[in-house]
Amino acid sequence: MNTVGGLSPTALDVVILCGGLGTRLRSVLSHLPKPMATINENPFLDILIRFMEGQGFRRFILCTGHMQEVILQYYREANADVTIIVSEEEMPLGTAGAVKNAEPLILSNPFIVMNGDSFCPVDMQDFLNAYSDRKAEYLIALTEIEDMGDYGTVNMDAAFKISSFLEKGKKGRGSVNAGIYLFQRDVFSLIPPGIPFSIEYDLFPKLLSRKMYGFLCNESLIDIGTPERYEHAKKIFGKGGLFGRYGLPLPE
Repeated sequence: MNTVGGLSPTALDVVILCGGLGTRLRSVLSHLPKPMATINENPFLDILIRFMEGQGFRRFILCTGHMQEVILQYYREANADVTIIVSEEEMPLGTAGAVKNAEPLILSNPFIVMNGDSFCPVDMQDFLNAYSDRKAEYLIALTEIEDMGDYGTVNMDAAFKISSFLEKGKKGRGSVNAGIYLFQRDVFSLIPPGIPFSIEYDLFPKLLSRKMYGFLCNESLIDIGTPERYEHAKKIFGKGGLFGRYGLPLPE
């Protein structure tokens, strides 16, 4: 495996954010937390883990919150070929707060953080190589979409250093956050413990003055945040579609 700069997936922890309330999905998913939404009989969270496992990652930390007992029970019984550890929240802590809560469980430096309700098939070795090549402290995977209105956009300079984040609502094509990050452990010092804190709205502004870079990929961003997007994801992850393309478990 090509490991430019010495970063290998086998050495890095993957933190998956699974604690969201999923309020927009409750009309079709009231009995499950959002990352456990089923697609062709497979929990969406399993799809993420299987994809990352296929790229060499072996240790996963699941940051749970809303209906966390469902995730705990499933992965307690799952026969996984990877190490899966669950970080539980006693109160909602937001995305960055969940990462801070999992600090004692995260062993690697740097480490991956990814959203548990979206999928973007980033080539993770290229992602790691870009982190080393750019001498970054923090790296964010980005992808271009036709209408960035629901996602907000990210601006970079010619060297791919992130210069600003724009709020949701701007129309047209642009680069958006694909929900996959590479953080150095010093990020923990910027996140207050025990209170809600957001990666996007609270942490990222603190990182703009540091070596935070973007990694632009040419892959689709698939999320399951609304009933419409969930249905769209189920169609995309069909037999002969993304399941087969990325070595994911094929539907029966």
